[in-house]
This record gives sequence, C-alpha cells and structure tokens, in this order.
Amino acid sequence: MILTFVILAVTILLFVFTKLRADLVALLSLLALYVTGVLTSSQALAGFADSTTIMIAALFVVGEGLSRTGVTAWLGQQLMVRAGGDPLRLLVVAMIGTALLSGVLSNTGTVAVLLPAVMAAAWKLGAAPSRFLMPLAIAANLGGLMTLIGSPPNIVVADTLTAAGAPTFGFFEFAWLGAPLVAAATIFMATVGGRLLRDRKASNRIVDVSSVVASLAEDYALHEKLHNLYVPPTSSLVGKTLRESALGRDYKLSVVVIHPQTESLSSLPLPAPVAQLRRAFSEIPGPESVVHAHDTLIVDGSAEAVAHAVRQLGLEIQPFDADAAGLASTLLSQDVGVAEVLLSPRADDQNRTIAQAQIGSRYGVQVLGLRRGGQTISRQNEPMQVGDSLLVRGRWSNIDALARVGRGYVVVGDPETVARQVVSLNMRSLTALAILAGMVALMLSGVVTTVMAVLLAAMAMVLTRCLPVSAFYRSINWPTVVLIAAMLPMSTALQVTGGAQFVADALVAALGSQGPLWLLAGVFLLTAGFSQVMSNTATTVLVAPIVYSAAVALGVSPQPLLMMTAAGAAAAFVTPIASPTNTLVFIPGGYTWGDYARVGMPLLLLVLLVSLIVVPWVWPLA
Repeated sequence: MILTFVILAVTILLFVFTKLRADLVALLSLLALYVTGVLTSSQALAGFADSTTIMIAALFVVGEGLSRTGVTAWLGQQLMVRAGGDPLRLLVVAMIGTALLSGVLSNTGTVAVLLPAVMAAAWKLGAAPSRFLMPLAIAANLGGLMTLIGSPPNIVVADTLTAAGAPTFGFFEFAWLGAPLVAAATIFMATVGGRLLRDRKASNRIVDVSSVVASLAEDYALHEKLHNLYVPPTSSLVGKTLRESALGRDYKLSVVVIHPQTESLSSLPLPAPVAQLRRAFSEIPGPESVVHAHDTLIVDGSAEAVAHAVRQLGLEIQPFDADAAGLASTLLSQDVGVAEVLLSPRADDQNRTIAQAQIGSRYGVQVLGLRRGGQTISRQNEPMQVGDSLLVRGRWSNIDALARVGRGYVVVGDPETVARQVVSLNMRSLTALAILAGMVALMLSGVVTTVMAVLLAAMAMVLTRCLPVSAFYRSINWPTVVLIAAMLPMSTALQVTGGAQFVADALVAALGSQGPLWLLAGVFLLTAGFSQVMSNTATTVLVAPIVYSAAVALGVSPQPLLMMTAAGAAAAFVTPIASPTNTLVFIPGGYTWGDYARVGMPLLLLVLLVSLIVVPWVWPLA
C-alpha cells in the first residue's frame, strides 16, 4: 500500500511539474505498478478493455461526425446570431449555448467549434475576446454535467456505481445539478465575474472560412474567371449533359457549380426538393451532369469565352456574388471544398499539362487555377513544373485522398479544419442528428448497454458517410483514451492494496462526525483540488473508488458523494492547465495564470455552495 501511494505521489508530481505529456505519465505509472509487483500483467492492462475507455473513444467518433456534417458549426453560428449586438447578451447566449452543446459533445470539441465564432462576434462588437473566452471554457466544463456523456468524469462515477452493483445515474439525471450550476455561473460571469476579467491583448485573429476563400480567390484571380450563367427554357443546353454541351471543348469553359432550378420549388413534392438540394450541394459537375431549364451555371473561363457561349447557346449573364461570403457559399459545402496543392520534386506529372495529367479524372477534383512564381498562368497548354501551385475543388474525401496519394502533390494547410467550419446543412447533417437522437434513445431505454449504444452510433456515423472511413481513427483523441486506460489500473491498485480503504477511513475519521455537509464539501474540495493540477478524468478515476468506500464505511448512500465528485471534477477552472478547455482559450484570450485564479476561486466556492444545496436535496445521504 505504501508503495502504491509513493507511485501515486510521483505520478501527480510528474503531472504538475514536468513537460511530459499526461498520457505518457499515466503509462509510466502503469508500468511502475507492474514492475514493482503491485499489479499483475492482466490487472495493469485491464484499463484498455474497460467499457469506460471504449465508450470515450467512440464518443470522439460521434462528435467528429456531428462536426464533419456541419451540425456543430451551424449551431455555433445560430448562437451568435441570436446574441445580437449586445455584449452582455453575447456572454449569456454563448455560455448557455456552450453548456447545452457540451452536454452531448466533448467539452473540448464544443469550445474549439465556438471559439472562432465568439472571437469574431467580440471583434465585431469592439470588445476584447478575453471578456468572453474564459466564460466559454467555464460553461463547457459545467455543461458537461448536463448528461451522462457530457464528460468522462460523469461516465467514471456512473461506472463506479455499476461495478459495485449499486443503482447508477440516469442519462439526464446529472442535469439536476448541472443546470443550476450553469445558471449560477452565467449569472456570476454576467455580474461579478465580468468585472474580475480584464481586457487582454488577444492573439492573432483566427482566420475564418470566408477569409481563406477570399485569399485564394485573390491569389488565383477567381473574380476575373468565375461567371454566373442562367439557363432559360429556350437555351439549346436544356436537357443536355455537360459532355454533349461541349462547353469545355468548343467554348473553353469549365462548369464549377450547377445550381438547380428554383422556380416553383416549394410546390414540388417533398422528395423532389430533397433531390434538388442533394444535386446542388453534394455533387461536383461531371460529364454526365444534365443541365435543366432555370439552372444557374457557375463557369470558369475568360470573359470572351463566356460572351461567345452566351451568344451561341442562348444563355443569360447574371451578376456574380464575388464577396468573401458569396465565394465561400458558392465553392464550399459539407461535401465539397477547395485546397491549394503544390507540385513536389517527386511528382510524376512534371512537364505535363493539366489535361495530359488527367488530374480531374484521376483524383476527382476540378483545377480552378495554376500559379508559378507568384503569378497566375494559363492552365490550357502550359506544362506543370516543380513548385507550381494548383487551386483544386472537389469532395473533401477526394482532397484528402490527393494529400495521401504520394504522387508528388502536397496539400497546403489543413483542409479538414476548414471543412469543420463550413456552415451549411445537408442530408448528412440530418442523418447525424438522427444518429445522435437514436444513441440517446437507446441509452434511455436500456435496450442495450451505454457503451454499446455509443459504439452503434459511432459505426452508424461511418456507414452513413457522415464521417469518412479514413477519418475514423484520426477523429479519436488517443492521448485522452490512453490517459484514461492507463490511470484505471491505479484505481485497481488502491483497491487491492487496501489504499482506497485507508483513505476512506481517514476521510470518515476527519469528516464523518462533522455532519453530512462537511463530508460532501470534503469530497468536492478533494476532487476539485486535484483537478486544478492534473486531468479531471484521471482525478475522478482515482477519487471515485475512495469516495465509494467512504460511503460504505459511513453507511450512507454513495450517489450524493459521487455526484459531488463529478461536480468537483467539473470545477476545473482555477488554472489554465486544469482542463483542455482552459488551455484552448489561454492564448487566444491573452490570459495570465492570475486571471484564472481571480475568476476561478470565487466561482469554485459558488459551485461548492450550489452543490451543497442541490445534491443532498436531490440525492439524500440517508
């Protein structure tokens, strides 16, 4: 037992005072328990097969599916729209919206999605982002207490009860505490906490999707090459495929987008508008794409070529929305994006023209522009050279494949990050929401276990193409998964050596005779204290079995004590390293460690006070 405590103490010191990653520290702790003979090989590795570990890994996949289909970005945008032009209203809406989202998504993922939107809204209001970003992280941490899957500590305390054969927490049962805490924190930040925050010089502004597209459009002169052509019913193009139209061969025009007919769309039967939407936003025009009357074609070509096609084919030129937002909505969707590609010295297509290289047919992308030495050049007859950059448009999956094909093409930037920020909903977005609803329904019904419900949802995200197969494993935050799996054996070690019982007895001796409120406060402060300097998930893994043992020793219900453990884990906002959400806003907000302590300490005491009122009322100790 003493050896286990020594390893635990060293683990905590490594968490706090070294630059080693938390998951590596956890693995070192696991190995130390095995090498010293505290645990057997099977006991040391059991965490990697634990249902908690598997569930959290699967939740990352579900969250990525929601992000890839635009659901999270759309929700973030809607929150910001409803904030209007009032800074106080922005603060309140951002905190409540963040809390609600973090109840079904990962806290870190929620903040990552809303961070650019909140910063943009703050700049638009002329306010410092530091006024809003820390409240965002606080709301995400406390919002995790809204549901069972809101944060890993919730799952850990629920599984502790399940493993002991005791009644566990329901899916929405955490909201009895989470909702009052979110409300109290929002009121606090809108009043006292707002005065404690200071205006800080923020880091460089986060580049949004519109800015990325506008920059690429300027570099490749898209404003001069993209044109909007309306197809009247009298046009000779009506009913023809693009191959039959010979727009490329005879008129040197490339069709980038086909917007479907809009007349009388609302009067069509339901399946027809759905099909139109899918044709508008899910397809890259190909040789067999059919042109219909009232369609609008976005074409790439010279003004002279466009004028020639208009005269010969009976088309009409319409104004083209060439501002940043218009270009982004034209070129991007949840299925389709743009990226810049460099030709490396290993490229097979050196000294070939784009047509000879057959880039479009080989990789399923359109080439919108070619640059060399900072100047745009002709794509028709100019052979490509090493160092040339191409602007391509295609499905995100095809762009991803082009980046990985190893044929000498190097994709610049991070297309996946841009894809997550595209705000447009399509049929896959609705599918992702349906999968989420189905997962929650399975959890509530008890038809399958919680972990199996999450695994089914994760696989459904892939099978319905809400998440590309290539992104399945990349969507999982492996350091977090390994951290949890490697720290679970420490809980086992504390159990088998009697360490958990020893600490529980000490807790009972110190606080058991002081009354139930003192015991609840002690559990909260123990968890919250550790959570400020190490992972709140790892803290919960360690503290939960100790708290359960203390409850058994005192003869009281373990549910209220474990709910206080979850609350203490959520109150990780006194230091910037207390949670990934705090770290995420640290640099963009320009914060100091003192900012977190100034706001976090009184807020932690407020969370303790509210918890002491709510927990014994909802979950009596007796």
